[in-house]
Amino acid sequence: MTAAQEGTFAGLRTQLQEAAAAFAGGPDALEGILLGIVDDVDRAVREPLEIFPVCHHSPASALAMARRLREKQPKVVYLELCEDMAPLLTELRNCRLPVAVQAFATEVEGLPAEWSPLSVVAPVTEASAEYQAIAYALDTPGVELVLVDRSSDQMFQWEARDTQTSGPPGPSGPPGPSEPAGPDAPADDEAALHGDAVGVGIGDLRPRFAELEEHLLRHGRVRHWSEWWHQYVELPLGDSDHDTYRQVMLLIGSLFRRLAPGDPRRVRVDEDRERHMWTRMREHLAATGTDPADCLYVCGAFHAASRVAEFGVDGAGTFAIGPRTATTWQHGLIPSSHAAIEAQFGLEPGSVSIAATVWAKNLRRTRVEPFRLAGQAGTKKRAKPAAAGPVAADASVPASDRLSGFLRRPPVLDRLDESELLGWSVEIVRAARRNGYLASTADAIAVFETSILLAGMRDRAKPTPYDFQDAAVTCIEKDSVPGRRDVRRLVEIMMGGDRTGRVGYDALPPLARDVHDRLAPLGLKLQQRGVRRALLDIASRPDLEKCSDVLWILRYLMPQGAARPIMGERRLGERPVQESWDLALGTHQRALIELGYEGVSIEQVLEQRLRRIAYDPRATTAVVLEAVEDAALHLRSRRLADELGTRALEVLATERNVDGAPEVLRRVRRLLAYYRTSEPALPRWIQSFVRTGYAHYCTLLPTAFTDEDATVRQVAATLGFLFGMEGLALSLGCDRTQLELAVAQSHPGEPAKTALLWAAQTRLGGLSRAELRARCDALLGNPLAVPSYPRYLSGFLHALEPVPALADFVVEAVSNAFARLPDPVLLPWLPTLIGTLRAGGAELAPC
Repeated sequence: MTAAQEGTFAGLRTQLQEAAAAFAGGPDALEGILLGIVDDVDRAVREPLEIFPVCHHSPASALAMARRLREKQPKVVYLELCEDMAPLLTELRNCRLPVAVQAFATEVEGLPAEWSPLSVVAPVTEASAEYQAIAYALDTPGVELVLVDRSSDQMFQWEARDTQTSGPPGPSGPPGPSEPAGPDAPADDEAALHGDAVGVGIGDLRPRFAELEEHLLRHGRVRHWSEWWHQYVELPLGDSDHDTYRQVMLLIGSLFRRLAPGDPRRVRVDEDRERHMWTRMREHLAATGTDPADCLYVCGAFHAASRVAEFGVDGAGTFAIGPRTATTWQHGLIPSSHAAIEAQFGLEPGSVSIAATVWAKNLRRTRVEPFRLAGQAGTKKRAKPAAAGPVAADASVPASDRLSGFLRRPPVLDRLDESELLGWSVEIVRAARRNGYLASTADAIAVFETSILLAGMRDRAKPTPYDFQDAAVTCIEKDSVPGRRDVRRLVEIMMGGDRTGRVGYDALPPLARDVHDRLAPLGLKLQQRGVRRALLDIASRPDLEKCSDVLWILRYLMPQGAARPIMGERRLGERPVQESWDLALGTHQRALIELGYEGVSIEQVLEQRLRRIAYDPRATTAVVLEAVEDAALHLRSRRLADELGTRALEVLATERNVDGAPEVLRRVRRLLAYYRTSEPALPRWIQSFVRTGYAHYCTLLPTAFTDEDATVRQVAATLGFLFGMEGLALSLGCDRTQLELAVAQSHPGEPAKTALLWAAQTRLGGLSRAELRARCDALLGNPLAVPSYPRYLSGFLHALEPVPALADFVVEAVSNAFARLPDPVLLPWLPTLIGTLRAGGAELAPC
C-alpha cells in the first residue's frame, strides 16, 4: 500500500478511532470493526477492476448504474447472476417487465430426489441495476456481458453438501445462500407467480444480526426494513455522485457482513460464491486479454466487501470449480410481479411498487436517460447507442475520501412538495369512494395534514410514501373495510400498483407458441391477463374441434382456472357439438411456460405424465385404469392405451385386497362400453384383464367377507365385477366353479356382509327368493336380531350393484322395515339409508 493510498481514508480512520475510544472507553473489538470496515472500503476502491456495489430492486442503484455506464462505457460487464442463465437474457426484449429468468429441472441426477422439481428464478425489473447493465451490454456494439455467479446446478450441489448433516431443506428446495427464504406462500395469485422457486437476487442488503435491524428500525422511527432503506439510503444516495454512492454502498455491505452472526455454513457458501466469481473473471481476463480498466463488476454490496484470498485480479488464492451433475436443466422466462418479488425476498408489501414510483420520479428530476432494450414492450424507441468508448476517467487515480463528508453532513431537508402531496390526498379519497368508503373532501384535508404531522414526528421535513400510507389509513379507514381492498392496498395501487409482467410470444418456448397458434381460430387475445370467454359451435365450424381437443388437454395439465369448461363435457366415444370455456392463459402464463420444459407439444407432455402416473411404484389398478381412460379420451391413442392397460394388468396381479374394487369396476365397465362401440374387437389387454380379474377377485372374495378393513361397498364391487364380467370371462375360458367355490367358502360375521352373501347365493341359484324372504321375516320376528336388522338392509342396498334383479325384493324389505321396526331402531338408521342412496343411488338403483 502506497502512502497516497494509505492517506485516502486516513482522516476517517482517525475519527473512527477517536469515536471508538469515546464510546467504548478504550481500544477494543469496536475499534477493530470500525477500522476493518474502512479497510474493506479502501481495498474495494483500489481494485483495478472497478467494483460496482448494488442492492436489488433499488432505484438509487439503478440510477447510479445508468450514470456510470454512460460515463465509463465499459467493454466488459461482469454480472453476479447464475452463469447458465446467460442465453436467455437477450429474450428480455420480447417481454414486458417485470419477468423472471428461470432454471427448471423435473428429473434430478446427483441431487436428492426429494427436492424435485427444482426451480430457480431471478426477477428483473426496470428499476434495477442489473437490468440497466443487461440493456447496456446487449444493445451496445462491442460490449460483452459475462455472468460469473455459480450455476443453478451448483447452487443445489452446495446446498446438498451443506445439508448432509442438518437434513433436507423445505418443500421448495434449498433457500438461496445469501437470499432470505420467502415467507409463507401467500394466498394472492399475483404473489404466488414464482411458485416454490428459489429466488436469486443481485445484492441482498439486510442485516443478518436481528438486534442490529431492531436498533435501526427503532431509532429510525420506521416500521419495517423497506421503509428504513428508503428513508436513509435511497433518498440520500439518489442525488449523490459516483464515488460517494460507491463508497457508501461498500460501507453498508462491509458493516452488515462484519456484524452478521457466525453461521459457518452460510459464511462458507458466501465465500465460495465470491471465490467462484473472481475465478471466472480472472479466467475471462486471461483468455481475452481485456484490460481490467475497461471492465465493470456488478455485484451485491455484501459481496463487494469480500475478504477472500481470490479477491481482485491479482488474487493469490485458487478455487477449483467442480463439474455439474447430470441433471438436465431447462431455462425460460416466466411472468413476475411486484407482489411476487416482495413475497420471494421477504420485503414489505408495496415496497417494490414504491421503488418503481421513486425510479420514475428520479428520472424526471435528474434527466438521466436509462438504458432499455430495443423493442422492449412498454418502452419508447430511443436512438441507437454508440459503441463502447474509452474509459472516461483514469482508473489508476485513487478516488478521494467521500465517506467522511457524507457521514458528517446533516441530512438534506427536501422542501415539501405540496402539489404532489395534495394530488396524493385527492386521489386516495377518490379511490376510497370507488371502493365503498364514506370519504369526503374533509378526509383529503385530514390526510394531507396528518402526513405532514407524521413526518414531523419522525424528524422528516417531507412526508414519504410510507408516512402518507399511515396517514390515509388513520383518516379514512374507520371501523371496517367495506370492500375487498383496504386503504393500505389502495395506496399501493395508487403508487403504481402491483405491476405484472408478461413474456412475449417470441420469448415463449415452442410448446407455448404451439398452443397459441392452435387456439388462434378462437380469435381471442389469450396472451393478455384476465378471463376470456370462448364459444365453440363445433356443429357449424368443425375446424373448432381441434381447439376443443387442445382446451381439454390444457384443462388436464394446467392449474384450475386456466381453462374452465362452462358448457360441454368430454366422454369416451362422444363428439362435441357446442362448448363454452373461460380461458385465463395469460394469467397462468408461468404454468404454460413450465409445460414447455417437459416437451415440445402438449400431447407429448400428457403422454409423459400418464406414463409417469402408471409406472409409479405406488400406483394402484384404479389409478392406472384412469390413465388408460385419459389416454383414450384426450389423445385417442390406441398404442398408449394398450401399453398402459398391460401395466394395469400387472398391477392388478400384485394387489392383495379389494380396496380399489369400486373404482376398478366403474372404469372397466366404461372402457368395455367404449371399445364395444368403437372397435371391431376388444383389445387384447382388456380381455386379459377381465380373465385375470375374474380369477383374482374369486381368490380374494372369501378373505374380503371376513376382513374387518374391507367395507361393504368394496365387497359389493368385488361381487359386481364377478357377476358383471361373468359372461365375458366365461367366453374367454374362465370356469364358473371358481366363483361358486369362492361364495361357498365365504363366512362373514357382519350383518351387512351376510346380506351380500345371501344376495350372491340367490344370484348363483343356491338360495331361492322364498328362502331369502323367510330369512328376513325371521330376523324381524326375533327380538334379539331386530336392532341389527337395519345393517342387513344396508347390505341388501349395496347388493343392488352385483345383483340388480333383487331391486323389487329390496324395496319390499325396506317397506317391511318401515312398517315393523320400532322407532328407536328405525330412526337412527335413516341417515345411513339416505346417505347411501344419495351417494350411489344412480348406480344401485338406475331408472
